[in-house]
Amino acid sequence: MGRIRVTQIFPWLLPLRRRQRVFCFYEKMRRDGNRYAKAKLDRALPYEVFSSTCPLYNAETGFDMRYQQNKVFNLKLAAARLEGVAIGPGETFSFWQLVRHADSVTPYKSALTELDGRLQTARGGGLCQLSNLLFWLFLHTPLTIVERHGHAKKDFPEPPSDAPLGVDATVYEGWLDLKVRNETAHAYQIALSFSAAEITGSVRCDAAPEVEIRVRNENLSYCQRKDGIWEEVDVVRDCVERGTGKVLVSRVLYRNRCRIGYPLPDGVPVLPDGRRSHA
Repeated sequence: MGRIRVTQIFPWLLPLRRRQRVFCFYEKMRRDGNRYAKAKLDRALPYEVFSSTCPLYNAETGFDMRYQQNKVFNLKLAAARLEGVAIGPGETFSFWQLVRHADSVTPYKSALTELDGRLQTARGGGLCQLSNLLFWLFLHTPLTIVERHGHAKKDFPEPPSDAPLGVDATVYEGWLDLKVRNETAHAYQIALSFSAAEITGSVRCDAAPEVEIRVRNENLSYCQRKDGIWEEVDVVRDCVERGTGKVLVSRVLYRNRCRIGYPLPDGVPVLPDGRRSHA
C-alpha cells in the first residue's frame, strides 16, 4: 500500500496545502538567480524559426463539448500573457511566471484536466494544450530545455498534428512548470494566434537560423504491464544544413514513456511485459 497523504485523511486541508505550495513555488523562483523573460515587443522579430498549427477542439474526450469550449476560453486568457514575449540572451522562460495572473480579471472556466491520475474537470483546465505547443516550438530552437514534464497518461486519442509522439509538456501551478533558458546571443519571441477552430504558434528570432531543426521519433513500442498498456518512444532531433538537407548532427533527446488510457487501433502490436520491440 502506498503512503497515505495527510490531505487524503483531512481533505479540508487541500486548499491550504495548495496555497502553501504555490507560494513556495514562486518564492523559490524569486530567489533562484535566474532572469525570467517578461518583456513584450511591440513588433515581431524578423525571422520565423518554426510555426505549428493544431485543432482547438477534440471530440474524442468522452466529455460534453462545452468543456472543450471552456478550454478554448482558458487558452485565450493564458495566450494573451505569452503573445509577443521575447526571451533575451541569458533569460529564462517560465510558463507560470508569465501566465500566473492571466485570470486575475476574468476567471478561468472549468475544463478537462488530470488530477490524482483521473481525468476530471477543474477551473483553468486545458492549459496543457498551450504548454504542449510551446514545447514543440522550443524543440526547434537552440534554447536549452530546463524543465519539462511529460504526461503520465494519455486519456484519449490526440487530434491531428504535425508533432510526433512524446513531445507534450504538462504544467500544474505549484508543481510542474515548462522552462527554457536562452544561452545564445540572439533573442527569441513567442507568437500565438487563434482562428475559429485552430491555434497557431510560432517562434521568431532576431537573426536568420543557421540550421533547420527537425524532430522525429524512433524505437516506438507498446508494452502490456500490470497497470495497463504503456507507450515508449525516443524523441530525436536532427540539425540539418539549409539548402542541402544534409544532417549535421542527430541525437536522442530523451525516451518518453506514458500509459495509454484508451483502446489502441486494431493491428498495433502490444508486447508482453519484459519484452521490447522497435517500430
